[in-house]
Parts: sequence; structure tokens; C-alpha cells
Amino acid sequence: MIDLILASASPIRRQLLENAGLNIESRPARIDEDAIRESLQAEDAGPRDIADTLAEFKARRVAESAPPDALVLGCDQILSVKRRVFAKPSNKDEAFEQLKQLQGQTHHLMSAAVLYEENKPVWRHVGVVRMTMHTFSDDQIATYLDTAWPNVSYCVGAYQAEAVGARLFSRIEGDWFSVLGLPLLDVLSHLRLRGMLSP
Repeated sequence: MIDLILASASPIRRQLLENAGLNIESRPARIDEDAIRESLQAEDAGPRDIADTLAEFKARRVAESAPPDALVLGCDQILSVKRRVFAKPSNKDEAFEQLKQLQGQTHHLMSAAVLYEENKPVWRHVGVVRMTMHTFSDDQIATYLDTAWPNVSYCVGAYQAEAVGARLFSRIEGDWFSVLGLPLLDVLSHLRLRGMLSP
């Protein structure tokens, strides 16, 4: 029996939920993330609202074709520095520019989760993590990308903090699961309140 439909193709999100003992079905949401993000930025929406809205769009899209009583989880992750929002790099050159702007700075990584049931949102949360990077030379960034690419091409900020990207950081403050793309403890706490989980 399926506990949750995950509106994402992310293998790490699925793994986190399955490791917590949930039966998951993954159904990637087909939405134009770039268009939605650009529209929200044009309306001067903040990074937290952008992450939350994208997560809701994904949950809603998948819920439209799911059984009415299904519980659908939409997720999104946004990286911001001083309200500037970063998306996943489209190529290695863009990844280089992102890392050049992030190095020596503290940025915020926001992992949003929205649960849909009976075609409406029933719960939402945004986990916020402070990520501080070391300072690098251009040659050091290029060497890192030679090692990490293409694995980091799917990652906002062009890093995987759970892999070789860990060496980029001097400090990470906040929930580790949110760094991985899912505020897992908050999701599990909500499911526990619904009576879906036991200790």
C-alpha cells in the first residue's frame, strides 16, 4: 500500500522517505519551473515564497491525476544570496559563475515541502539552512568542477554537500535533511500527527 506519492524524480528524496519506512510512489511533476520562477521574481516574491510556490505547483500537478484520497508531496529547493535566487546551472560555465559568486559568502538554502490531499494543500513547510563557503581562486573552482561535473549539474548552486561538495564549506547551520532537498523531520512529524506513523 502506498503511503505517499512523491511529485519528484529525485532519487535522494525518495530514498530518505523510504529509509524512514514509508512506501513511496514517484511521479515527477511536469511544470515549467523557470517560467514560474521568473514570473514570481517579476512580482518581487522572496526566495522562501518562490520555493513554497514551486513545491505547491508540483504537488497540485501530480494530485490532478492521482486518486482523490492520495497524499501527494511536492518539494522544491531554492538557493539565495541577498534575495538573489539561483537555479540549477544549465552548463559547466554557468556552474563556474555560480560558484564564483557563492565563494566566500553565506547563502541560504531553502527546502520547501507541500502536501496535497483531495486537490488542496493540507500542510506546508520551508526548511532554511545557512551555508558558508570558503574562498576560492578561479583555478580551484575549475579543478572542483572537473571532479564534480556532471553530478552537480542537477544541483542548485552546483554542489553536492553530501559528496565532494562538502569540501567547499566552512560551516553549515541547520537541518541536514533540508540540505539534501527535503525537510524530512517536519514531514515525518506531520505524518505522525495524522496517525500514519508509529514510534
